[in-house]
Amino acid sequence: MNNLSLYIHIPFCIRKCHYCDFLSAPCDEETRQKYVDALCREIIQRAEEFQNRKVDTIFFGGGTPSVLSAEQMEQIVSTIRRHFQILSDAEISMEMNPGTVNKEKLETYKKLGINRLSIGLQSADNEELKILGRIHTWENFLQTWEMVREEGFFNVNIDLMSALPGQTLESYGETLRKVLALKPEHISAYSLIIEEGTQFYKWFGEEYEGQSEQVVQGNATDMNEALSIRKSKALPDEITDRKMYELTKTLLEEQGYYRYEISNYALKGYECKHNIGYWKRKEYLGLGLGAASLISDIRSTNITDLQTYLEVGNQKEETKLSATDQMEEFMFLGLRMMEGISPTEFEEQFGQSLQEVYGTQIAKLEKQGLLEFCRETQRYALTLQGIDVSNQVFVEFIQ
Repeated sequence: MNNLSLYIHIPFCIRKCHYCDFLSAPCDEETRQKYVDALCREIIQRAEEFQNRKVDTIFFGGGTPSVLSAEQMEQIVSTIRRHFQILSDAEISMEMNPGTVNKEKLETYKKLGINRLSIGLQSADNEELKILGRIHTWENFLQTWEMVREEGFFNVNIDLMSALPGQTLESYGETLRKVLALKPEHISAYSLIIEEGTQFYKWFGEEYEGQSEQVVQGNATDMNEALSIRKSKALPDEITDRKMYELTKTLLEEQGYYRYEISNYALKGYECKHNIGYWKRKEYLGLGLGAASLISDIRSTNITDLQTYLEVGNQKEETKLSATDQMEEFMFLGLRMMEGISPTEFEEQFGQSLQEVYGTQIAKLEKQGLLEFCRETQRYALTLQGIDVSNQVFVEFIQ
């Protein structure tokens, strides 16, 4: 039986960032403890279904898991270890933000077996961090980084964002160079997406682009604030965004990082096993508010209402994936990885050949220079041009 991955959602943060649409919010200490207790109850309950499964990756995401106390993290991890079979060499990752950890917390993480950290830096420019709504400065990050290394963590990812309001190609390049000087084992580099429901959407979203009558009448103060910020902190244009994207690849590859997924770079041997599991459609169990799971052909999502979760426990919505759904996921998730997808694996999973199902789409994309077949690996993968327009490629495989 295949190994299982666990995702643990911690929906708390110190302050909501201006770009963030994740299921997270600030809260008081009492609520955090109630959540930890409810989460542990869910862990115990769901573990009963997976007594014969071994867990090889665990990922604590959020939110900001590091806002929890050392004692709360110990309560969660000890509950997991008591009720699931955790492999001795399991990858156990935890997201954290600068300014939310201290020596005690890091010592506890080490003792609990957490062996991979992911630090949300986003930018090394303090003005850019301020417009993002981050709680830290570059100097705060460096203090956190020094503690992380002193406590013996040597499998660490740093998250970066490009195409930020007011960001220039020069300031982004400076961020990359400062981060590379630290020699982290892994770097995730994403281009900013303006999501509905965020502060950035109020400032830079489509409705403010058009300055619709409804917005002007209903939110004049917000509109004035948005116009002021947009004027002083304009988003980089498409050409600059593209240059930032290309600069990331150039500088990171020069320093020995290889791109194994569209937005992820690693030194050899430091790829994130947990995330690779997502892209390869490995089974995973999500625990906590809003967490998603994929078990066999069932995709489920936990409830997102915190009060209900605290009072009555988790309830989840389930969707049975059709064969077509699963094939589509195999294609658009697998093609995110630079190694691409295997026709042999496709046929083994679905009992049909890749050409039989997607031959027309593959031929079209090959003709356009967006997809290619590597005879050495016997896999289809995106070309450099295909990576640049990956969403356009993925749409071809969705009915």
